[in-house]
Amino acid sequence: MTAAVFLLSLLGLIALGMPIAFALMFSGVALMLVMGQFDAQIVVQNAISGADNFVLMAVPFFILAGEFMNAGGLSRRIVDMASAFVGHLRGGLGYVAIFAGILLASLSGSAVADTAALAAILVPMMRRAGYDPGRACGLMAASGIIAPVIPPSIGFLIFGVAANVSITRLFLAGIVPGVMMGLVLVVAWWIVARRQQVSVTPRVPWGRRLRLLAQGGWALMLPVIIIGGLRFGIFTPTESAVVAAVYALFVGVVVYRELSARRIYQCLLVTARTTSVVLLLAALAMVASYMITIADISGQVGAWLQTISDRPLVLMTAMMVVVFFAGMVLDFIPIVLIFTPVFMPIVKAADIDPVYFGVVFIMNCSIGLITPPVGVVLNVVSSVGKVSMAEAVRGIAPFLLALLVLLALLILFPALVTVPAEWWR
Repeated sequence: MTAAVFLLSLLGLIALGMPIAFALMFSGVALMLVMGQFDAQIVVQNAISGADNFVLMAVPFFILAGEFMNAGGLSRRIVDMASAFVGHLRGGLGYVAIFAGILLASLSGSAVADTAALAAILVPMMRRAGYDPGRACGLMAASGIIAPVIPPSIGFLIFGVAANVSITRLFLAGIVPGVMMGLVLVVAWWIVARRQQVSVTPRVPWGRRLRLLAQGGWALMLPVIIIGGLRFGIFTPTESAVVAAVYALFVGVVVYRELSARRIYQCLLVTARTTSVVLLLAALAMVASYMITIADISGQVGAWLQTISDRPLVLMTAMMVVVFFAGMVLDFIPIVLIFTPVFMPIVKAADIDPVYFGVVFIMNCSIGLITPPVGVVLNVVSSVGKVSMAEAVRGIAPFLLALLVLLALLILFPALVTVPAEWWR
């Protein structure tokens, strides 16, 4: 009964056009009213405690780091460096997009920011070279969603806070699966590119390659600093976000000299706006999370899944199917905040490794960013690349299929996540 009340009120309010943050809060209030436990003070206390979390301080700094990277020239130099090494291959600009996507993902945890940066630089180049614009935009979108999986990841931060799971372990466990996402996209693009008649850029001399590598070296040092600092306990995930922002600011102002005072102000403004949305969601989702616990909705869902609770593989598959379909109509962070408190008690009861679940869950949520009709990243790349949404959906199809195959492999073979995760410990 309470599960139905929560679900119907949440979906009904979203259907009416209410912002998801407030829909989550009022869904929690609806549960209070049904259970006869309404108390405005509880609503306020949980909203405050949802935002009053030290770990969440990392969110604005990682967003700010991403803005500094794009405005300060780090993103463009990553693309130039990747283009110098693989741009001369058949379909080379596609490989540039994938490798640049992996590198940008290790600098910024924002799929939207990474995709916008990639699309703005590469889509015009691919269009001029004769690539299909819809397919090019689809590849940009698929490459951009690697960002929430490779550290630093805002998705892992939100999940770690909501699920009470070590964020450092999540960061380190996401490295190999994130690289795997890039590899399956390489295979998919190799198959697709064979059918396209496109011009090939000249091979870049080794002297210029080395110069571009030296220029991009400042950007490449950031993931080394972050992962090394986390691995050896030099700083926490929250502190690593500050390190990333300060480093990106230093490189943009002192080394590349592309960050002016005006651009810094614009970066701060965009960061403040984005952070306010994320933290408001985190705050008001805590109201729903609290009532989900009080109403024992997790227990009710667990009872429905009781028949398969002794088969972790089937249980993981069922949960991931639910998350995939939710990704078609909800944005990334709302999915994390809605489903984490529901699924985590079931995951623990089934003796599934929470870190493994978190990696697969966040990857699935990332895939939701490119599934229509909502597909936030798909909409961004459609706008930046100046193609219709229908063209972008058609263009994303082979890459979406490749990522779903990888997701299925991670569900079938958990060791693909758990074994590499042990290497970093």
